[in-house]
Amino acid sequence: MSAIFAFVAGALSFFSPCIFPLIPAYVAHLTGTKVAENKIQAGKREIVLRSLAFIGGFSVIFVLMGATASAIGQMLIQYRGLMEKLAGLFIIVFGLQMAGVLSFRLLMKEKRWDTSANKTRGWLSSVFVGMAFAAGWTPCVGLTLSSILLLASSMETLYSGMTLLLLYSLGLGVPFLFISLVMTKSLQIIKNVNRWIPVLAKVNGWLLVVLGGLLYTGQMTKISALLSSYSIFSF
Repeated sequence: MSAIFAFVAGALSFFSPCIFPLIPAYVAHLTGTKVAENKIQAGKREIVLRSLAFIGGFSVIFVLMGATASAIGQMLIQYRGLMEKLAGLFIIVFGLQMAGVLSFRLLMKEKRWDTSANKTRGWLSSVFVGMAFAAGWTPCVGLTLSSILLLASSMETLYSGMTLLLLYSLGLGVPFLFISLVMTKSLQIIKNVNRWIPVLAKVNGWLLVVLGGLLYTGQMTKISALLSSYSIFSF
């Protein structure tokens, strides 16, 4: 159950208002090309290699964050019940903020990745750009990521927490790769999906509210245990 939430949260993070509209700028930056004739002027092979390197870069940082959160959770294992309730409450607040029900200025502080910086020159540079992106996320990604990190801190093992963040990274990375390839044909998909961004942001918010509620009430553990008897995803 946690694994599903992590992957879906990653995908919804990609379709957030602070990432999706800037995808053309991200891809142009990674490939060192420009947007012309309503498409990205770059070869598919180059986009795949640079995108995979970029995804690998932010995945490393996110997984390390997951490992840290899980390690802290293991140190406080005797307070696991309290940690789950606190994490659940925080996740509910983050979700209500994203859904537009709450509006805390502190949670609205913004830090954007600078796409005007020098173009990347190779796949290794793309890895570092991905790592920089992960370290400087914008608030609408930060709220979701923080929620997954809180969930990771309540996991029973370090491996489980790291796996959650890996799945979150895949949820963010898979659509990034797909959309990047589509943009070599046309940028129309960006315009079409942009209309749905506010709706997807609210869906993400209410998803976090549900996740927080399940974690706070202890139902997440029960559901995960039930699903583990039918699935290999036991975390």
